[in-house]
Amino acid sequence: MDRQALVQKNKGGYDSMKPYKILIVEDDPVIRKELETLLRGNGYTVVSAKDFSKVTDTFQEETPHLVLLDIKLPHESGFSICSQLRGSSKVPIVFVTSSSTDMDELNSILLGGDAFITKPYNTAILLAKIAALLQRVYAPGQAETLTWHGAVLHPERSIMEYQGQRVELTKNELKILSYLFQHAGHICSRNDLVDFLWDNQLYVDDNALSVHITRIRKKLDHIGLHDFIKTKHRQGYTL
Repeated sequence: MDRQALVQKNKGGYDSMKPYKILIVEDDPVIRKELETLLRGNGYTVVSAKDFSKVTDTFQEETPHLVLLDIKLPHESGFSICSQLRGSSKVPIVFVTSSSTDMDELNSILLGGDAFITKPYNTAILLAKIAALLQRVYAPGQAETLTWHGAVLHPERSIMEYQGQRVELTKNELKILSYLFQHAGHICSRNDLVDFLWDNQLYVDDNALSVHITRIRKKLDHIGLHDFIKTKHRQGYTL
């Protein structure tokens, strides 16, 4: 894939003539320089955090499209930074770290990380993961509204509307509904939904999807969308 072709959609609020911007949060200067060279060589705009006590400030100033985040950092951990960013942003976060325990990977998922890559990393895999996440989040059409049987989903605002009423959605609720809208009229298997939400099923409790679906249904009931998401026994879900 041509990295120069990975440009964002103007409707989403970004300049469509500029490449994606990636924020690197890495305290090892050698690794940081390596990442900067790799990403710039593949067409990305790159900025690196310099003051690790003010990473969230740097994020707000630079407004990157994706964050590469180490776990072990001065002042506070990457987990803490991820949690802070998730309080106000859905930007993709990729953990690139030497911390390779199952618990570290599980924590990255629970805190809202989109991918977990261990050092020493394979550059081809890292670039492919970055490209896939950017394509998923900023691909043409992602900022457009989605409609089905009178219900309107606004991905750019994380809002669902129906007959003049609206409800706000969390990140995962939005992702689930976006996937179901994009496959409206077809049955979406639980495995496909889990893969889309978390990329890796290994450390995700199967009950987590059911919990999200239940919460979405309660929210939709409040705006008059009763039985909008239907369960197909042993198959999955459909609109």
